[in-house]
Amino acid sequence: MDVPFYAWLAVLAAIVVMLAIDLFAHRRAHVIGVREALAWSIVWVLSGISFGIVVWNLWGAELGQQYFAGYLIEKSLAVDNVFVWAIIFAAFSVPRELQHRVLFLGVLGALVFRGIFIAVGAALIESFAWILYVFAAFLIVTGIQMLRTRNEHVHPERSRVLRLFRRVVPMTDAYHGQRFLVRKAGVVVATPLLAVLVLVEVTDIVFAVDSIPAVFAVTSEPFLVFTANAFAILGLRAMYFLLADLIHRFVYLKVGLSLVLIWVGAKMALLDVLYIPTLVSLTVVALIIGISIAVSLAATRGQERRAVETAPAGSFRVATAAELAELEPLLSRRRARELSRR
Repeated sequence: MDVPFYAWLAVLAAIVVMLAIDLFAHRRAHVIGVREALAWSIVWVLSGISFGIVVWNLWGAELGQQYFAGYLIEKSLAVDNVFVWAIIFAAFSVPRELQHRVLFLGVLGALVFRGIFIAVGAALIESFAWILYVFAAFLIVTGIQMLRTRNEHVHPERSRVLRLFRRVVPMTDAYHGQRFLVRKAGVVVATPLLAVLVLVEVTDIVFAVDSIPAVFAVTSEPFLVFTANAFAILGLRAMYFLLADLIHRFVYLKVGLSLVLIWVGAKMALLDVLYIPTLVSLTVVALIIGISIAVSLAATRGQERRAVETAPAGSFRVATAAELAELEPLLSRRRARELSRR
């Protein structure tokens, strides 16, 4: 696949523009309802599909199918991210109007880290062809492990990352609007929102270790791996607000995700023995995910939307008006004057 440099620049520019539009649309903290989340989800899905059509028209049906297979795999695995985010937000009692800001920065960090991982993965595959078999074994083992532990849940309150964060960074117990850092009594302290952002970033890095090799299983083109990841990730925020209160209904989705990882791992392992057309792989993934969702919704028919319940990671609250009024600027007056003169 011959991808000119300007195509990379165009894709990156399009991603920046879409992020800017999303940031402008949500510049004020507010509770995002189901209708708004659905509208944004449609926008992001149409963006991903539209890009796939462009790939199909410019580089042919085979590469177009590879993009859509990668996009579907990444979009499906991303649902697991959504569930973990919901548990983290519930454990930290994050006000709903502050959640979008955390997710926006989390997605921004995810794009950067995944870009790095994809570059490293592509370099490894280029230098060591046998690394594909390592990826294949990893995906199969991960899928089996996910299947065995499908009923287990994440416990943010037990996170080693959280314990390390609290040990290193002084933290207040109150949310101060959308601020991640505040100054109190001359000391800069983190708000719980910063701890939540750190956990969101770490969990995405963990999930990327699974999802990126899975996309490499259906395409070896770094351009397609990156764009499939990018367009799938861009819609994660809207997907979260759409599905967060429905986690309890997707009871068999993890089974489906496990089977997807095992399937793509097996496909990669058999690369030199049995050629499986991309369209067949795409169809199998779509069927697995579609059936797992349909069976889940049928099994939980009649259940209403409800917030996630989990063990608290601490006692967190929203700062009072008096506390907000007492906040000191992060920059001292002297430092602020020096900066204003420059």
